[in-house]
Amino acid sequence: MITQIQGLHHITSLAADANRNNRFFTDALGLRRVKKTVNFDEPSVYHLYYGDEIGTPGTVMTYFPFPHAARGTPGTGEVGETQFAVPPGALAFWAERLPALGATDLATDTSFGQRRLRFTGPDGDGFALIERPDDARPVWTGGRVPAESAVHGFAGARLRLKDADATTELLEFMGYERAEREDQVTRFVMPRGNGADTIDVEELPGVDASRQGAGSVHHIAFAVPDRAAQAEVRQALLDTGYQVTPVIDRDYFWAIYFRTPGGVLFEIATNEPGFDRDEDTAHLGEALKLPERYEPYRDQIESRLEPIVD
Repeated sequence: MITQIQGLHHITSLAADANRNNRFFTDALGLRRVKKTVNFDEPSVYHLYYGDEIGTPGTVMTYFPFPHAARGTPGTGEVGETQFAVPPGALAFWAERLPALGATDLATDTSFGQRRLRFTGPDGDGFALIERPDDARPVWTGGRVPAESAVHGFAGARLRLKDADATTELLEFMGYERAEREDQVTRFVMPRGNGADTIDVEELPGVDASRQGAGSVHHIAFAVPDRAAQAEVRQALLDTGYQVTPVIDRDYFWAIYFRTPGGVLFEIATNEPGFDRDEDTAHLGEALKLPERYEPYRDQIESRLEPIVD
């Protein structure tokens, strides 16, 4: 069994408009934009990162905003719900705040004993705010949300799968423990995790496969401390029969990727070197940062990107 994974690192989704995406996460959700860069494989598109003050692994939501992208179709084989942790009693604040700032379909419920506020983001993204009384992670206090209601980071994520058996075996191999089951949803918990430590697996055998587009999660990343731990995880996955990419340098972490049996793209990302490797902490996310190979083309790249208005 793999023992190096600590919980979630980041979740990356697709959007249709960079400025609308930036407004929603910084204004509506009160997160800090910790990095403004480009999609390393398609530099004509931004890659925007939002999280706590320093972009701590387990707090970072990232987006590829492809201009005018068609909206995705929800279904199986995807991360259907991204879950954020908020303090107890905060849901009333969010239920009043979010509708005026681009969220729709708000609904409250209780899942696995936790009060939740589910809502849809501006691209049709599925989100939930979950009240967590035991979350000691610091909140970003420089945003537009008071500390007593602010997001601590991820609580976890919910996978929607047509057949869950092989993916649940994978999660247990990755160190997650099967905790509880409610109806067709099974919760897995990372013991001694980083706070972003739950994965819910919803089995929906009669639901069609999702179609990726704006509002869809592109991949979900799990955190390991460093490159040595990542190499061990990669070898363990290869030995089990998974096809895993070579290590890829993403400037702020190193990444490997593999497709799960349920169709979801998993990433294993290192906590090192972090988002302050090329910016002072006080100014994270302000300047457009490019990988070294793209620096000679900065003027051309910037001319194709819509300026982000803060």
